[in-house]
Amino acid sequence: MNFDFSDDQNQLRDAVRRWVDKTYTFEHRRAAVKNGGFSRNTYNQLGELGLCGLYVPEEQGGMGMGPIEAMVAMEELGRGMVLEPLTQTLIASTVLNSLATQTTQSVWLPKIAAAEALVVLANHERSSRYRLDNFEAKSVETLDGYALTATKTIVPAGDLADAYLVPAMLHGNQALFLVERSANGVKTHGYGTQDGSRAADISFANATAILITLDGLLALELAADIGIAASCAEGVGVMDKTLAITADYLNTRKQFGVAISSFQALRHRMADMKMQLELARSMSYYASLKLTSPTPERRAALARAKVQLGQSMRFVGQQSVQLHGGIGVTDEYIGSHYFKKLTQLEISFGDTLHHLGEVSQRMQETAGVFA
Repeated sequence: MNFDFSDDQNQLRDAVRRWVDKTYTFEHRRAAVKNGGFSRNTYNQLGELGLCGLYVPEEQGGMGMGPIEAMVAMEELGRGMVLEPLTQTLIASTVLNSLATQTTQSVWLPKIAAAEALVVLANHERSSRYRLDNFEAKSVETLDGYALTATKTIVPAGDLADAYLVPAMLHGNQALFLVERSANGVKTHGYGTQDGSRAADISFANATAILITLDGLLALELAADIGIAASCAEGVGVMDKTLAITADYLNTRKQFGVAISSFQALRHRMADMKMQLELARSMSYYASLKLTSPTPERRAALARAKVQLGQSMRFVGQQSVQLHGGIGVTDEYIGSHYFKKLTQLEISFGDTLHHLGEVSQRMQETAGVFA
């Protein structure tokens, strides 16, 4: 199998990396965290780079690209710990392009591609515990369409987004709806998250909703898998930069008159970190390549990938802190922020233990070993 990237993919990587290095510095990020963890101006710059339209068809104003291009972009954004939730844009554009009516697509997809509208997934409830089929949200038909009542938590940039993809029960079916933030009955409560980004709790009280699909579970599974693949790629970028920062520190810090990078025990730990990074990178590639596979195969593959990425992110983050010593957990030092980012990514779209259970449930009698 050929794992070489095409010229277009390499150009995309270079463009995003240049933007991160030049524009999204650590000082810029710290200022963004203090200002709430989300900047519409920065999000617009992602749109100018074409990243918001990666999964939007060209006829709708997007770039019409695929999972590999999204993986390349998310790796580079991970290196800069970019706060703006491009993962949510990838989810929304995929779900709407795959399942929404042509009318809904023509209204929302061009605006998503141009970064004029931020649409995010609002599926988590307090009792969900990562399960996609566990929620209490309800919806009813009205003379004008549908009305939705629900309380959703930890919605990325939820108080600043323009619309939400919301699952709710309808006539005994798990359906998926689109609800605008400006709709009557929508109330938001925003707050900062551990990694410096922004989230919100949202209540919907008979809010006007647009039906996307009556097969809401299928839509949520697709959304979750898109999110897992993007998070895996972002995690690879974060770990790659964490490793570089740690190596630079070991080459700079001196004890007994020599750089501590010369200590064999520490070199072994760096080698273990590099091994975990490369294991994670290969599984991130695997996850992105499997996004276009049939649903059962795709779901199993993404769960496997998330298990490996979760293990790698935890290991790399903890080892980096240990190798730095006390400075590794101070807010002034960049390494602590990479550690917090890895911690949050590990629990995004299901933590390692949850996906280990998913892998176990999907094992066949042969457990992948053929006679």
